[in-house]
Amino acid sequence: MSTAPAGRRLRRAGAPWLLLAPALIVLTVLLLFPLLRVLNLSLQDYELKNLIRGESNYVGLDNYVHVLSDPFLWTTVLPNTVGFAIVCVVLTMVVGTAVAVFLNALSPLWRGVCTTAIMVAWAVPALTGTYVFVWLFDPLNGLVASALGSAGVLEPGSFNWFTSRLAFYAIATINVVYHGFPFVAVTVLAGLMTVPRELYEAAEMDGAGPWRRFVSVTVPALRPIFAVCIILSTIWDFKVFTQIYLMPGGDGANRSVMNLGVWSYTESFSQGEYGMGSTIAVLLTLVLLLISVVYIRFLLKEDEL
Repeated sequence: MSTAPAGRRLRRAGAPWLLLAPALIVLTVLLLFPLLRVLNLSLQDYELKNLIRGESNYVGLDNYVHVLSDPFLWTTVLPNTVGFAIVCVVLTMVVGTAVAVFLNALSPLWRGVCTTAIMVAWAVPALTGTYVFVWLFDPLNGLVASALGSAGVLEPGSFNWFTSRLAFYAIATINVVYHGFPFVAVTVLAGLMTVPRELYEAAEMDGAGPWRRFVSVTVPALRPIFAVCIILSTIWDFKVFTQIYLMPGGDGANRSVMNLGVWSYTESFSQGEYGMGSTIAVLLTLVLLLISVVYIRFLLKEDEL
């Protein structure tokens, strides 16, 4: 008599796993296996000759010691990666939130039109958008150089924006923020539309101005949404590759503008040091994993959501 209920409970417990099995298999093949392969390569002195011969040359943690003791990591690559990500996240959140507040003040018709318009920026591929910004800031024939030349500020061709580390990342920041703010704007807008109007009316009756109402009413109400947007933006901006690599000098020709993603790629495919490139990729993955853990821990706090 007890066998049937036990079998029924077992089938119920196994049903979700059966439904998830196809997705789990795909994730294992497309994500877990490559990740384990990269981890295995990071423990080897693996070069092009090893790839051709199919030989392994394990060196333990020597690659990690080499990378972590390299001054280039601490003086150039890590500051570029972290500083760039922080600036991009802050600007993306500020611009996205400002646009969301503006959209929330519009009529439903114009809100729909403007939301559709800004989503075009999000729909443009990173590759296409990067080439647009490269053209805009072309030192000789770009729109910016022509405008500054017409204004008598800067002679076209007299300054190369892409050779300066600061100017290079300023352009990359504009590019990333341009493509990232629509997500934040639409997400925050969805949250703004759920905030009861009575809260704003009560704050206004108490003498609170627009900024005070935003700080005292909007921010507390949207704190979970802001947190999720910040964490997701941080993950995306830490692993930016296309927007850096496709800019002049960003492919490794100008080492002063390298970030972790580009450094890993150039070590692997330009220098043929697959073991070293894999080590850098693992370190970047660990950083992103820590950020993801924070994200997951936040999602699990149901009382805050």
